[in-house]
Amino acid sequence: MNDIKINNLRIAIINELIRAREEQGISQKKLEELSGVKQPVIARIEKGKSIPNTDTLVKLLTPLGKKLVIVPLETVKNTK
Repeated sequence: MNDIKINNLRIAIINELIRAREEQGISQKKLEELSGVKQPVIARIEKGKSIPNTDTLVKLLTPLGKKLVIVPLETVKNTK
């Protein structure tokens, strides 16, 4: 997989995390209390300055009522 696809996937995951947190009116500090992940770590993840591992993602998503699911990537059809 090329770097652009990996980066786009990473951005999509982070954007979903931010969206879920904001939709529920949960601050980063409150998410720290709910997840056990320190607020500065959450801030770095949301700014794209830190790449979370799977355990951290699960800790953050669970209190937001989300889960991490692996599904096939959309494929671009060749129209030749």
